[in-house]
Amino acid sequence: MTTASSSLGARAYQRLEALRAYTDEPGKITRLYLSPSHIKSIDFIVDEMRRAGCDSVSVDALGTVVGRYEGKTSGLPALLIGSHIDTVVDGGAYDGALGVIAGIGVVEALHQNGERLDFAIEVLGFGDEENVRFPANLTSSRAIAGTLDEAALDARDGQGISIREALTANGFDPSKMKSLERDPKTVIGYVEIHIEQGPILEAENLSVGVVTAINGATRWALTVKGEPGHAGTVPMNMRHDALTAASEVALAIERIGRAHESVVATVGRFQAFPGAVNVIPGEVRFSLDARAPDDALREKIITMIEAECKAIAARRHVALHIEPLSSAKATLMASHMIAGLSEAIGRRQITPRLLPSGAGHDAMAMATLCPAGMMFVRCKGGISHSPLESMTESDCDTAIEVLLDFVQQFDPKR
Repeated sequence: MTTASSSLGARAYQRLEALRAYTDEPGKITRLYLSPSHIKSIDFIVDEMRRAGCDSVSVDALGTVVGRYEGKTSGLPALLIGSHIDTVVDGGAYDGALGVIAGIGVVEALHQNGERLDFAIEVLGFGDEENVRFPANLTSSRAIAGTLDEAALDARDGQGISIREALTANGFDPSKMKSLERDPKTVIGYVEIHIEQGPILEAENLSVGVVTAINGATRWALTVKGEPGHAGTVPMNMRHDALTAASEVALAIERIGRAHESVVATVGRFQAFPGAVNVIPGEVRFSLDARAPDDALREKIITMIEAECKAIAARRHVALHIEPLSSAKATLMASHMIAGLSEAIGRRQITPRLLPSGAGHDAMAMATLCPAGMMFVRCKGGISHSPLESMTESDCDTAIEVLLDFVQQFDPKR
């Protein structure tokens, strides 16, 4: 049974505050993959893993920090606990970092209690989840899961530096990427603790919740072309205004998304051309990001949106072009991981709240290797990817207590 005290949250908070200092922009938290601050944060995480009681700590060829705490005998299959230590530009202190620090806290509690389990624990600190510096996708975790194409290392940042070049410049050996792939026989599961990045838990006055699935996502680039004209001379009933047509499309996307509880549909970019105050817009370029925890539902929504967009364009006598950009399938969390986390939450007299994740996480990649589970922690206002990102020490303590309980009760044979 769990024996750790409320010092778990306090100790985690100390570590999170210390990690906050590693940034490439003074006064902000900006820690991009393989930047100077990320490299320094790797050293910090290595030191904290050692202090916590990990039996071995290493940094792999892509910069993932791995701290291993052996089980009752050496070499047992491992339960992986992880998240990422990189951030967005001017981000928050808890997104990603909480999951790594929580894992370190679990190892520390077990070590202090002299407790060894029927499996090993490995805490993973990934470095490239946010995908901000390079146009890549979950590079660190996909390498461990064995799904990373080596061509991804040729992705270049805004200065023309590739991932491969940045790794080499920082003393890593990208040629060893293939050797990072884990044998599924050596892994029994992956669990990730993450701030919710949304408002549901706070609205329901719950400190933690269990993730059921990570939403699949479809992204489009859309262009509406009408006819530019003089704002003062073209009668309203003779216009082919691209902006008003595109605005109607955007509202239709919102309406369709709102009609389905688990769906979100967003127009995040909207640009009108030529963009002059006295010219009727002749072209508008905008984006669609549609997400759902069920792929069949997402495809249904996309079909509905496409039909509505085309109907609006035809009625308004404008041209519509849809360019599909990406389509990622939903990732279901393993049923026994959901059950185990729910039971651990219930043992703290908290109602287990099941909810999907609208954002992507390293668990998406790790679920291709082994059973994966996620737990969300309440964050103030649901705000993330922002300096305003905030959570309480009490919620942090609850999350680590639940994670420790989950680990102690985990059955490696399930």
